[in-house]
Amino acid sequence: MFEKKEYRVVKIDGDYAHLMECDVENTEDKLVARALLPEEIVEGCLVSYEMMTYKMA
Repeated sequence: MFEKKEYRVVKIDGDYAHLMECDVENTEDKLVARALLPEEIVEGCLVSYEMMTYKMA
């Protein structure tokens, strides 16, 4: 239920970031509010999601 997932930030669009799950083919990007993500994210960086929290990977 609370498994760790890795995402790559593929696009930052205003107050939202488009994330693509790593190691999973043919998935749609996930739209996440930047307020939920670490401040230092940039396009191309990796973030992990675990226990309902996003962290830099």
